[in-house]
Amino acid sequence: MAGCNTDCVEKPIARGFEILGRFVGRHHLWFFILPMLISAVLGGGFYFLADREANGIEEMFTPMDGPAKDERQVVKEYFPQNDSDFSRLRLYTEGTFASLIIVTPTANILTNPAFTKIIAMDREVKAIEVGTFNFSNLCVKKGDVCVLNSIFDIVKTPNVTTTTIGYPYHDNIFIASEIGGVKLKTGSTEIESAKAIRLFYFLKEDNQTVNTMWLQKFIETASTMQKEGMTISYFTSISRDEEFEKSSDSIIPLFSLTYALAISFSIISCIRLDCVRNKVWVATFGVLSAGMAVLSSFGLLLYCGMPFAMTVATAPFLILGIGVDDMFIMVSCWQQTQVHDNVEDRMAATYKEAAVSITITTLTDALAFYIGLLTPFGSVQSFCMYTGTAVLFCYLYNITFFGAFLALNGRREKSNRHWLTCMKVSEPEESSEKYNICSVGGAYDHETGKEEPMPINNFFKTYYGPFLTNNWTKGFVILFYAVYLGSSIYGCLQIKEGIDLKNLAADSSYVGSYYDNEDKFFSEYGPNVMVVVTDSAFKYWDESARNVLDSCLQNFEGLPMVSQNRTISWLNEYLTFGKMTHLNLSEENTFKSHLSAFLERSGFIQDVNLTDNTIYASRVFIQTVNVSTAVDEKNMLNELREAASDCSVKLVVYHPAFIYFDQYAVIVSNTIQNIVVATLAMLVISLLLIPNPICSLWVTFAIASVIVGVAGFMAFWDVNLDSVSMINLVICIGFSVDFSAHISYAFVSSDKRTANEKAIDAVYHLGYPIIQGAVSTILGVVALSAAESYIFRTFFKIMFLVILFGAVHGIVFIPVFLSFFGICSAKVGDEEDAGDNPRDNTYQLKQKMNDDTVCENNF
Repeated sequence: MAGCNTDCVEKPIARGFEILGRFVGRHHLWFFILPMLISAVLGGGFYFLADREANGIEEMFTPMDGPAKDERQVVKEYFPQNDSDFSRLRLYTEGTFASLIIVTPTANILTNPAFTKIIAMDREVKAIEVGTFNFSNLCVKKGDVCVLNSIFDIVKTPNVTTTTIGYPYHDNIFIASEIGGVKLKTGSTEIESAKAIRLFYFLKEDNQTVNTMWLQKFIETASTMQKEGMTISYFTSISRDEEFEKSSDSIIPLFSLTYALAISFSIISCIRLDCVRNKVWVATFGVLSAGMAVLSSFGLLLYCGMPFAMTVATAPFLILGIGVDDMFIMVSCWQQTQVHDNVEDRMAATYKEAAVSITITTLTDALAFYIGLLTPFGSVQSFCMYTGTAVLFCYLYNITFFGAFLALNGRREKSNRHWLTCMKVSEPEESSEKYNICSVGGAYDHETGKEEPMPINNFFKTYYGPFLTNNWTKGFVILFYAVYLGSSIYGCLQIKEGIDLKNLAADSSYVGSYYDNEDKFFSEYGPNVMVVVTDSAFKYWDESARNVLDSCLQNFEGLPMVSQNRTISWLNEYLTFGKMTHLNLSEENTFKSHLSAFLERSGFIQDVNLTDNTIYASRVFIQTVNVSTAVDEKNMLNELREAASDCSVKLVVYHPAFIYFDQYAVIVSNTIQNIVVATLAMLVISLLLIPNPICSLWVTFAIASVIVGVAGFMAFWDVNLDSVSMINLVICIGFSVDFSAHISYAFVSSDKRTANEKAIDAVYHLGYPIIQGAVSTILGVVALSAAESYIFRTFFKIMFLVILFGAVHGIVFIPVFLSFFGICSAKVGDEEDAGDNPRDNTYQLKQKMNDDTVCENNF
């Protein structure tokens, strides 16, 4: 089995890439020019970027198949909105509106001076005009009069301080959504003082173009409002989407910084004092290759009509890190070839070793992204499609465009020309100097015939490896891992679910202050939830049937987040009306014959779908309380739906906010599903990569360990489990397998006799590539830490944790753990290449592994 793993998988692939490498080396100009032409053509897809942008919050950050969307359709079908008889309570969407929250942080807002200022603000808003349209033309109406804020009907200047205001209801008007920060009189439901007033301005939905213009004018007006002693925050129904779209602008300046960092690090990593072996241009074109991959992949998908969510804007940072890693692998493998061979042979040898490694890691990374397409969140699907495709293009351009430039650079080295001037320089044999940066270059290791190794590799062999395998060090590593794992598990238990909608806007956005004031002053009472009876056969006039419905409603009121005796029910009011008028409403004909007139007079006309003398549906409203956190929202949604399903009457519960709350119902299960599927896929790949099943399980263990660590420390770093962090947890799998699989393979394949020696050998060959890959990937995303958007900072935080924990597992935990298990030291099947001396066989295997592992690691 082990032999088949090596011979049946690796060797045919390696031979194929060997042929490809020689072909690229021979026809390097074609492979250099064609990818640039292809990239230019595909880049034309950016012409469609504006059409493909999908920045709707609901579209991108709520589950596509969320139950609330079906519930909304039910409400929309039975109770269509009526602008001429407007009721905010009965909206099945948030509506088209503008809102102000006026706060007096240290004083009572219910005073004559304060209220005079509020009235002035209200007049200023109503005076906003767009062309020939003003608020009175656009407002929703009840009858022929604009629907105004109830607070102005209740409170009249100059009698503010003497007006008695009930809370949360004032004469059957729910006032808690308009007055906040309330202090009640002792033992009373009357307001003594308040700190905030919220005003709403709803518009008809028949002319969205004019509405949008008016709302934008409102934002401009509200942003300039200043009243002494008051803070004013504002919001509109278009604010979330507009500010979300604008938040992507904050990272545009960071692209140049990121590419400058990547180019600088690449050049520093590849710079040599030898003026011939110096690979500055190679590093530069490696970064260019990653940029072309982003241009081509994004352009192709834009041509194909794939929605472009704002989360995709983080992908170029990630792809840059991946591309630079692949470049390091190619360069490392080139340095392992014989310097006196012709370029075609050196390219063949480079591809034979490097291409297998980057193929495996590209498969793991791309697979992790494409598995993310299983999620029901549009933002995750969009990100995973664009990034997975970019990973494939990055791989394609690395083995074509970058390989071709490597061949061009190889021809320069072959003719011993200066890296900058391309002028021929003296070889070391012709000079007393080994090399200098101006006129002497082309030095190499005369014993091996290869370029001289990096000094840092000897550090891992001479100092770090022996230190790591010391028994005292192992004990400390085990203790350190126990602390890490314990902290991570504790963090996982503390993690919060769901994305706070204010985090979708930039930090400096006005949206944040509005949400903060809303949470601070208006969170005591939650949504007023519709309970819809969808059974058209339900007998409302039958007392036993009504008793069943009453029992269900009592179950709702018994929930901890539902206010008792606050249910608004047309049926209860109708029965009360029947008693007062001595009508026998237990008789079907009587019940139906008087219903329409009652509904018209009482204002409940929108709560009963009465068509052709049949009640197809009806609804009542329950008032929720103390729903201020994501946990409260999740519990409320689950318990309300559970109570509805337990009722023998067909019930649907709905509020427009449920569209956003639905993420709590699926975020954990979908994250676990993606992680499990991706981990199993990585296990299969590692079984092919590592010819020892036990050590393949160690790779899977490392993946699980890194995921637990990232998820746990997310909680410590104030990152919620939401559709944004879900993306990164999926990425986590692809990156963590790179670290663990290669170090395990190096350990298994080492010809050293003892487990400690194998661990030293593994870190000797992989320590520097792991650090190099980790640093390059972190540099690719570090600029996002300065972004003004939660989305981009979250991406940085989790990628930092993924790379940090993955690297620590690769060069600390895994080598130590493997050193305890001699079973993992079985050799790779080498019978086919065996010579007469077994020591020669393991030496040949080690030489192959040396070349492999120095070149491996795509992080």
